[in-house]
Amino acid sequence: MKAGNLIHDPYNAIITGVGGQGNVMASRILGNILSRKGCFVTIGETFGVSQRGGSVMSHLRISKQSVWSPQIPRGQAHIVVALEPTEAIRVLAAYGNPAVRVLSNTRPIHPVGVIAGELAYPSLDEIRTALGDLASDVALIDATDEAMKLGQAILGNVIMLGAVSGAGVLPFDAEDFRDVISETMSGDKVEINMKAFSKGEEMIRALRQK
Repeated sequence: MKAGNLIHDPYNAIITGVGGQGNVMASRILGNILSRKGCFVTIGETFGVSQRGGSVMSHLRISKQSVWSPQIPRGQAHIVVALEPTEAIRVLAAYGNPAVRVLSNTRPIHPVGVIAGELAYPSLDEIRTALGDLASDVALIDATDEAMKLGQAILGNVIMLGAVSGAGVLPFDAEDFRDVISETMSGDKVEINMKAFSKGEEMIRALRQK
């Protein structure tokens, strides 16, 4: 994608996960980046019991023309970025459509019901099948596993942002990401975040080549 272009206007993106995964931070970093690229960005956030692992969802309406309402209409998401895989299924049930793209982390976070043995959590194969039934383009990446190799599981959110960049669906890249985080982070934190972002770009591009 050339800098400044949008595939759709407005482009409707949803970032979803559970409390503690850095979902809100990821959405605000992405919004900041795209605002600097000349886009109008409106962010709407919904929270479950976010401090206890509840669902968290951020809607981003991105346009080169005007400001849009913060809530994406049902069935009109263009991309769903999930930090937790079953959250992708939940969001797609409401906001998916035959053309939607999905980028999802593979690492599950089990809700209390699963931990207590009252509910069953689907296998990765079951998740893959469900996502394939709900979306035309699904990419699953081991973001948390790679983040842990970098020493911080929370960096999974940055790896997912890197995957969005690598997918080429929005007009931003690693340097745009660096410009934004450099304003609030010290040098060593910037570098570890850049490694995570680059890993996300690398992972999605490698997946597309298979």
